[in-house]
Amino acid sequence: MSLSNNSANPNRLGLLSSLAWRDLIYDRKVALCIVFSLVSVIAPLLLLFGLKNGIVTQLHNQLLNDPRNLEIRMLGNGNYPQSWFNEIAHKEEVRFVIPLTRSLNTQADIVIDGQHFIDNAEIIPTAENDPLLEDVAIPQNADTLVLSANAAQKLQANVGDSVRLFISRKLNGVNERAKRTFTVGAIISDSKFPRAAAFVSLDVLVAMEDYRDGYQTPLFGITQGTEAKPRTQFAKARLYAKNLDAIAPLDDWFRQQHIDVMTQKSQIDSVKAISYVLNVIFSVIAWVSLLGCIASLIGAFLANIDRKRKDMAVLRLLGFRQFAVSLYIVLQALLLTSVAFILALGLYGIGSTLFTTLLGTHLPEQSFVCQLTFWDLLIAMCSALLVALVVASIGALRAVSIEPAESLREI
Repeated sequence: MSLSNNSANPNRLGLLSSLAWRDLIYDRKVALCIVFSLVSVIAPLLLLFGLKNGIVTQLHNQLLNDPRNLEIRMLGNGNYPQSWFNEIAHKEEVRFVIPLTRSLNTQADIVIDGQHFIDNAEIIPTAENDPLLEDVAIPQNADTLVLSANAAQKLQANVGDSVRLFISRKLNGVNERAKRTFTVGAIISDSKFPRAAAFVSLDVLVAMEDYRDGYQTPLFGITQGTEAKPRTQFAKARLYAKNLDAIAPLDDWFRQQHIDVMTQKSQIDSVKAISYVLNVIFSVIAWVSLLGCIASLIGAFLANIDRKRKDMAVLRLLGFRQFAVSLYIVLQALLLTSVAFILALGLYGIGSTLFTTLLGTHLPEQSFVCQLTFWDLLIAMCSALLVALVVASIGALRAVSIEPAESLREI
């Protein structure tokens, strides 16, 4: 019988695999020592990277997935022409921008009946690609609006209900009030916008400001007063960055324009700093553990090969070529690593559950403390097998020097 590198017979490969497995079962004490040494490295590494992914990735995703963290809020009012808004809209860092009227003109009363109403609710202009309304239908005209969950709860309003929007002004010493009826087109969650607000088309907000400035506002059925001029300037912008990395450049651009803005830049920088520090810590721990594991495995495999020189020589005497003996050692290493990884995975599951149980209660709802995805685990397993393959290959180089005659000397 000969198993050489020219032979790809599945039966012979199966025989070699069976011999490798049976040898590990027979010499199980040594095999268990190697397995446990691997488990002692793999399990803590899985838990460490699970914690890193669970905590840091969650913080990063919360920042990224919450559009409010991408908002750049302009402080104060100014007079910005349409060309200024067009310039901002063409910046690659900008995801969404829409003009805003003066702050005092972005509030109105929303009423369903005498028992369900909101005084001075926020009225916010919206348009296509609004990050806050990406999951709902955008108001396409001045007859529909979108309510925040807070506003909908106070009004006891549902999608399809009619609500009235009231605005007030004092013209020539006379207090006046105008209204317009809207249909609730959608409701957005508190995670998108926690305060009581209604999202409307820009025309509605412009009409509200025109009315309070004493102009005619046909949108609200008001024909008294001076006819409003076409709007060419706005007080500020409602602006969202494309991603977290775009916050800083936009913040710098506004400051160069001497425009005061408020962003979540400090919070974003803090999370990035935490992520960087933890990446360094975990990388150092991982490399130290990996090098220790490699050194331990090299010693264990080399010692095991020296201990089994007679067995290797017998295999050579029975017709196994050098390639077959090398493959025999590699197969044993891969089998041991696979068993160790399965055991480490079980310990990781127990540790992950304990972390989530003990620490999860101190985090917001739906938070996770320790988590690895299927692809993370697959990469970890492939990495462990690769390390075992490299170490086994070093041992195989030592094994190929064993001659069949060594087995005859012991007879």
